[in-house]
Amino acid sequence: MFDAMSKPPVQSRIEDYAMIGDCRSAALVSRNGSIDWLCLPRFDSGACFAALLGTKEHGRWLIAPKAAAEVTRGYRDGSLILETVFKTRGGSVKITDFMPVEQSHSSVIRLVTGLSGRVAMRMDLAIRFDYGITVPWVRQVGAHTFSAVAGPDMLTLRTNAPIHGEGLRSVSKFTVSAGATISFVLTYGNSYDPPPPPVNIRKLEAQTANFWRDWSGRCTDAGEHTELVRRSLITLKGLTYAPTGGIVAAATTSLPEEIGGARNWDYRYCWVRDATFTLLAFMNAGYMEEAKAWRDWLMRAVAGSPAQLQIMYGIAGERRLPEWEIPWLPGYQKSAPVRIGNAASDQVQLDVYGELADALVQAMRGGMPPSDRSGLSRQLLLERLETIWSDPDNGIWEIRGPLRHFVHSKVMAWLAFQRFGSDSDTPDDGARRGHYRRVAAKIHKDICAKGMDPTGKYFVQYYGATEVDASLLLLAIVGFLPPDDERIRNTVERIEHDLMPNGLVIRYNTGAKVDGLQGTEGAFLACSFWLVDNLVLLGRLQDAKQLFARLSALANDVGMLSEEFDPVGKRMLGNFPQAFSHVALVNSAIGLARAGRGEAAHRKQIQQVVYRHATHAAPEPVD
Repeated sequence: MFDAMSKPPVQSRIEDYAMIGDCRSAALVSRNGSIDWLCLPRFDSGACFAALLGTKEHGRWLIAPKAAAEVTRGYRDGSLILETVFKTRGGSVKITDFMPVEQSHSSVIRLVTGLSGRVAMRMDLAIRFDYGITVPWVRQVGAHTFSAVAGPDMLTLRTNAPIHGEGLRSVSKFTVSAGATISFVLTYGNSYDPPPPPVNIRKLEAQTANFWRDWSGRCTDAGEHTELVRRSLITLKGLTYAPTGGIVAAATTSLPEEIGGARNWDYRYCWVRDATFTLLAFMNAGYMEEAKAWRDWLMRAVAGSPAQLQIMYGIAGERRLPEWEIPWLPGYQKSAPVRIGNAASDQVQLDVYGELADALVQAMRGGMPPSDRSGLSRQLLLERLETIWSDPDNGIWEIRGPLRHFVHSKVMAWLAFQRFGSDSDTPDDGARRGHYRRVAAKIHKDICAKGMDPTGKYFVQYYGATEVDASLLLLAIVGFLPPDDERIRNTVERIEHDLMPNGLVIRYNTGAKVDGLQGTEGAFLACSFWLVDNLVLLGRLQDAKQLFARLSALANDVGMLSEEFDPVGKRMLGNFPQAFSHVALVNSAIGLARAGRGEAAHRKQIQQVVYRHATHAAPEPVD
């Protein structure tokens, strides 16, 4: 039970939010009926509702009963159309929230429909452009039409409910009876253009429902986990910027990895590292068109000199993502600072070369036509990597501390040469492929000599360390060594012992010694799914099923995952919804489904297709 008009002691938990989107931007809708985050016209634009990272005075859009209500919600089958039912003592109402797809202007449509009795409602709209600081000029521009303008931005509200001003907010008080519907349509446009024309709400609702139903209906069979996979794929599609094919890591910025901490980053960009995992998730689930769009975005983004390869880009391939802090937003539950942009875009992370190479090879193996620039890009990429693979870097976790020789980074450099050296589908001649294999063998030897603990039993986070790192779970997945190699088994066992304090995998033991940032963080969900994959490869299928069941149960009531989970506080942490978590869920679910169809018969297929396992031929002589 809750009182929609009472001021909550703290902000909603991350898991209390659901996402709606139009494949250009996304809004987060809380269980209490408030949209607390929305950036328009793109995922990375300034927010017009920023209460998620502050207070209601930083912008929100609440529609809820005046009285206390019980709340249930869910998505309409196979879609991103959210339906929330509020049941009060006097009756019940349903609020339908969605963003129409394939339209020239982004809109949020909210329909309040009476289900039983009579329910007194309140709508409270506070528009604040520029991440909660800019109050717009609001005026009525027609019958039931209102315009909010500040600088280049304009939002137009159309509704059949009465509207009046209270302070710097637009408010409506109305009562809904059974069978009646009150509609609200908020549409973005440029302030220097005429207001967007009215829309046919029912037509857009039907079109949007059909779009999502048709798209999600193509999902491959993943056995008992098919619906989990389908919902994750819908979330990934919702995080896709349709005009370019880029997929943002999350819809939000600065949701903390620790409540009250400083590990707050902007994830509204596209990471090269996600390329292979995302390609495999889409291809294995039967979505070749989406996989190709992502691959094409990738090739456009990285075009140019390999020396200028970045770890991340903007959703259209932008390279400059300067990081700055917002002083007027206190942060989610006072987790400051709030950051816009991401300085990690300037970091040196050698693993992205391997991820890029792996993505290109996996796309070819999946039957995708090669990009018209992939041949030259491949040769230039490996020429560059051959000169820098032995350098230290910031590593997969973008550690903001001294550069180190991270083992995962070296393994991914090995992977780049291994993939192009051993894959006969590439157009490279035999001599060049032979050279790539020899470089791969040289890197492999270096890692096995320097990337082990002093006893030589297990791999470590970086050369000279004694601690393990969850990224080492990728060694067997990419085929650096067979999963039954004793060093791989020991590494997995060490991770289970050292990095699972509460039954879920943390990335590494955080602290000033490694990353210069004090504090802790939650369990990293993608890493926990990687452990599921390793357990399958090791033949521990029952353990894999149990861990997967625990992980999938962490999704909120509408099937969404954040970046991390706090097993102690039993709450989500990090940006939301997180693409990496959902991609990992999809790949693990499909791997489990294939393993369940015959552990022995499908073991090789699982390794080579789902987990990118390489063929372990005799090593080439080292130059």
